[in-house]
Amino acid sequence: MTKLVLVRHGESTWNKENRFTGWTDVDLSEKGREEAEKAGKVLKAGGYDFDLAYTSVLKRAIRTLWYIMDEMDIMWIPVIRDWRLNERHYGALQGLNKAETAAKHGEKQV
Repeated sequence: MTKLVLVRHGESTWNKENRFTGWTDVDLSEKGREEAEKAGKVLKAGGYDFDLAYTSVLKRAIRTLWYIMDEMDIMWIPVIRDWRLNERHYGALQGLNKAETAAKHGEKQV
């Protein structure tokens, strides 16, 4: 039976700082790396086996996938990178602190 498994990238450096990230290509934080490794261990322990992986072109997603694949010892499977899997683009909000922006413009606007 075919299964689709969706995994969000681990915490990024801007997630840690509570910033809008969007298409800005920030890396994983240390916690994000640990989250990705844990996801790989959980998937392996759950008996999941993969033939193919998809990721966005953003390094936080690619590195999350690498850590998962490494933990599962499946670094050999094909990986398809596609910009259409990128996070949504936040425009002028990218890089801004979410709490500060909400305080300035109102929670409903943000």
